[in-house]
Amino acid sequence: MTKSDEPIVRLDNVSRQLVLGGQKIDIVRGVTLAVERGESLVIVGSSGSGKSSLLELMGTLSRPSSGTVFWGAQRLSQMSARKLLELRRKRLGFVFQSANLIDHLSAVANVALPLAYAGYPKSKRVRLSHEWLEKVGLSSVADRPASRLSGGERQRVSIARALAGAPDLVLADEPTGSLDQATGQIIMDLMVSLVGNQRNLVVVTHDASLQHRFNRSVHMAHGQITVNTHAPVTSCA
Repeated sequence: MTKSDEPIVRLDNVSRQLVLGGQKIDIVRGVTLAVERGESLVIVGSSGSGKSSLLELMGTLSRPSSGTVFWGAQRLSQMSARKLLELRRKRLGFVFQSANLIDHLSAVANVALPLAYAGYPKSKRVRLSHEWLEKVGLSSVADRPASRLSGGERQRVSIARALAGAPDLVLADEPTGSLDQATGQIIMDLMVSLVGNQRNLVVVTHDASLQHRFNRSVHMAHGQITVNTHAPVTSCA
């Protein structure tokens, strides 16, 4: 298998435990899952199913209690903290339910901030930030503080921020969870269309009605995968 044939991220019999009140709780249990290159994947589950914890493991935000997580052919457990940080900054994009914007910064400054940490020169940061705000339909509010943006606008900024650095993999944790249904549908369609087939996308959600937009859907319950289905994506129109 060549490097280009390797799944972009792979979990091999991965479990994750937490200790609460002196008791061990299994939040991810023996999950084996590969995200193939160019694939869009949705992970569906109710609150407490382990779906967000699984996303954290994919994004190197937590480490498994057992099992192995691979980025390409490399074990994440063999990467130094510095290498993991570089991976998150340059090859991963994150979209969260709360958007996680810095309220006193403008929309364009919020998009540009991760690019600064990734080492982009200022001129390129500014250009890319404006380009991506235009792609998400927010050119007119580029200089507006995040505190003055609506919920839908804030989530559009977070999508622009996640994609501006051209990551290999975009991870989205309940990106429509705090939005009304109509706005949520618009945001999900926008994210899927912008990611396209040039990058990988993994979204976790409690809303099973969104799964038709993705190449593959995985259902989780009690920390385990219960359904793993490939399906053609229907039109978002």
